[in-house]
Amino acid sequence: MGDGFHKLSENSSFEALSSQLCVETGESRILGRIESYSCKMAGDDKHMFKQFCQEGEPHVLEALSPPQSSATSPPQLGKSSEDGENPLSDKCCRKTLFYLITTLNESFRPDYDFSAARGHEFSREPSLNWVTNAVNGSLYSSVGVEFNTLGPELWNFIDQEISLQECDIYSYNPDLDSDPFGEEGSLWSFNYFFYNKRLKRIVFFTCRSVSVLSGYGRGCLDNELDMELNDDEEEIEGFTEDRWDRFTIVMLLPDYTLVHKWASVLHI
Repeated sequence: MGDGFHKLSENSSFEALSSQLCVETGESRILGRIESYSCKMAGDDKHMFKQFCQEGEPHVLEALSPPQSSATSPPQLGKSSEDGENPLSDKCCRKTLFYLITTLNESFRPDYDFSAARGHEFSREPSLNWVTNAVNGSLYSSVGVEFNTLGPELWNFIDQEISLQECDIYSYNPDLDSDPFGEEGSLWSFNYFFYNKRLKRIVFFTCRSVSVLSGYGRGCLDNELDMELNDDEEEIEGFTEDRWDRFTIVMLLPDYTLVHKWASVLHI
């Protein structure tokens, strides 16, 4: 889309984090992504924005759904970048809503189209602290103690990219018919937008947990495994095939799910 609304591709830290957020944890698979998007509009973006605003002026406030956090924690006063807007009014201007919808379209293209999404499918979270606790709680319950190392690194990189203290945080909470994570076997999911108006940038953090019985997400994990196997193959090129047998592979790979992969690679 040229210089318009687009994913910022130079963030290698987010690519590495997204790779670490695709893991299998016994009964479930975790599939996570963190992406950064520019909110600068040009060309097609401006045309789509004009069409979107036919239903209302750009700065007209759209009603949002109450944040999911409101049921579990008292609202906290937070900074809002919307001009003349009460931080706790559960509203945002149509321009911001357009940014959120466009982010979804860019992230899930071409599998889903969110052009028909409306304000009631989004919420503005009143507290950065609540969001970080919710994300950490979901991932820790699934990944376990390994997240103790990943968690601080994850939030540090997000903060470097978007300056979290300056952000308004929105979430996408669609009904089941519109939910891209509504497939059978989905256990939980979240979709958070960290919007920095000054930087004209959105960091989108999306993650879901699916049952291994559903088979969904196997491709993502296979791709990660294949990359690891290819790297490791280069390291053992100096060894001859007759020095490797299935027993050796089992001893070197405590994770039995990898044994068959290696046996196939080494033709044993």
